Order: sequence, then C-alpha cells, then structure tokens
Amino acid sequence: MPEAVSRPTLEAVAARAGVSRATVSRVVNGGYGVREPLAERVRRAVAELGYVPNQAARSLVTKRHDAVAVVIAEPETRVFADPFFALQLRGISKELAAHDNQLVLLLTEGRDDHARVARYLAGGHVDGALVFSLHLDDPLPGLIHDAGVPTVFGGRPGWRDRTGTPVYVDSDNRGGARTAVRHLVSLGRTRIAHLTGALDQTSAVDRLDGYRDVMAEGAGGSGAGTGDPALVVESDFTPAGGERAMRELLDRRPDVDAVFAANDLTALGALRVLRERGLRVPEDVAVVGFDDMLPLAEQSDPPLTTVRQDIERMGRLMARLLLHGTAAPDDAGSAPDHAGSAPDHAGSASDAPADAPGPGLILPTTLIRRASA
Repeated sequence: MPEAVSRPTLEAVAARAGVSRATVSRVVNGGYGVREPLAERVRRAVAELGYVPNQAARSLVTKRHDAVAVVIAEPETRVFADPFFALQLRGISKELAAHDNQLVLLLTEGRDDHARVARYLAGGHVDGALVFSLHLDDPLPGLIHDAGVPTVFGGRPGWRDRTGTPVYVDSDNRGGARTAVRHLVSLGRTRIAHLTGALDQTSAVDRLDGYRDVMAEGAGGSGAGTGDPALVVESDFTPAGGERAMRELLDRRPDVDAVFAANDLTALGALRVLRERGLRVPEDVAVVGFDDMLPLAEQSDPPLTTVRQDIERMGRLMARLLLHGTAAPDDAGSAPDHAGSAPDHAGSASDAPADAPGPGLILPTTLIRRASA
C-alpha cells in the first residue's frame, strides 16, 4: 500500500516563514494586524508547502463558510431544460468564484424538499442564500426567514408579511411588456394576443399587466383596441405550454394578427403551431417573445423579435448584494412601487453593492427586433 501523503500544517508554514502559528492563522484567515513583509513571507511559505486551510477549522475562527446556497423553487426537470436557469446560475457562479465562495445548489419539488432545504439552511452550512423562481404560495420565504439566513431573491417577491421586506433583483417586466406590445401596435396589428407565463409568479403577472396597459391605451386612439379577454391565454413559460396556449388561442380567435408571448420558450411553441396551421410569421401573425435567450431566439424560424433582459447580470447582482452584506434580515427598508415603470436607480444597478439604493434593484429591458415582428 502506498504511504499516505501528510498535509502541511500551520506549524510547518510558521516554521518555514519564521513566524508564530498565530501570525500564520491571521494571514490565512484574512485577518488584520500583520505587517506586509511578514504577511508576504507567510504567503510565500504557503505556496512553497502547498498548504490548504482546513475549512472546518477556519470556519470556527472566522464564523464564515465561504459557501452560498442557491435555492431554485422548481423541479430538476424544469431547471435543466430551461436556459434561463443556466444563464442565471452562470452569473451567480462567476461572482461567487471571484470572491472564492462555493455554490451549493438546492432544488425543490415538493413539501418534503422545502423542509429539507429549511433544515440545511438553519444548520449553519452556508453564509447566505440566493433564491429564485418562487411561486406565490411557496412556503420557502417564511422558512428561510425562520432559519435566520441572509437572503437575496431573484424576481420581485409577491408577499409582504412576517418575513419583512425582501432584498431582490429583477428586470423591468412590466415596462418590457409595454415595449413589446407597443411595437406590435406600431406595425398596425389590432388583434394582439398574450400567451402568459405561470400566473402564480410575479414576472408573469407583471408582463400581463404591461400588455393590459397598452391594450387599454387603445381607447385613447392607438388602434389597438381596449382588450378582449379571449385574446389572453394562460401558459407556463415552457414550449409545450406555448403550443397548448397557441392552439387554444387560434380555436378561440382565428383572426388574431399578433402574439406577445411571456417568454422565448412560449414563443417557440407558438411558432410551431402557427406553422402547423399554415399561418405565416410575420405576414399573418407577428410574434414577440421575452428574454432574448441566445442562440434560441436567433435560430428560431423566423428569428424571434423579443425583449432582452440581462439574465446573467441579474445573477451576478444577486450574488454581489449578498456578498456585500446588504441582505441582513429585517434591515432592508421599503420596496419600490411597481405600479409604473422601473425606479430611478434601475440604470445604475451595476453599482448596487456600493450604495445599496434600496431592497429592490430593477434592471432595464430592451426590444431586440428580428424577423418575427
């Protein structure tokens, strides 16, 4: 049997650097009070010996674990099939890695999973949690609050109760929807439908509200009409849901001439059904999505006009807010008003950790025009 290779110890580093064990401990654990020449000697000894700190022992000293839980309130079949989650996770992972933090991924599919996640967070394994894709009846916010873990949410929360006012990052969903529908109006379309997302999520509700805002403007002479309930069909942010919703819409209103889909995956499902029914896009029916998921939006047939939100940036900002300590429980302040457009600080969200303008950061959205509308 080969002999086990012994790991270098703090004492070995101290001997190599010619300093005390306490000095090595302070340098390794990021403490202060060590003169730079001594600190440099310690760092050089660490590199020469290949010393790796014992994370458990380090946590006892620093009270930190250098790990963040990412909680996605969706089953794994949805998470690994939807590019949205990959983009958000990529942003989170980049930011955590830049600060030498580990990502711990936790998924929830049912009540048993909620309890498991709550126990894990309460067990002191991580320094904080990033939570997204919540549904309105989800018990996670209360469970996480009870666990006492600093938390940043992805997406505007739909609750205000004993959990206090949450810290969150979101896109201007309502404003982006308005832009999409106004674009369709500008093309002369008058029977504009909306295929919603899952209406137990605030992003879908906000996009539906934006659609309704513009349709109501029709009474003022825009030509869009005041809004026909038959033109709104509930979907679920998936391609299959988009197909079902588009078939239902065409059965109800075969005269529809434009569709605003709640996300790109829903739009892709709608495009398939339109081809099946022999309808041309955009000549017969113009289609606009939401997200600008690349390369899907560019490679669809035809390429998809859509509302771009910077999903990866949302993930990075969530992690940055958490790492900079702006998510301490119960100290968030007041959430911005979402009845109108994005708040004034939306344009400077990249500077969020420096001045933390409030509990909610809303990122701007942009219409990307392609061949579908």
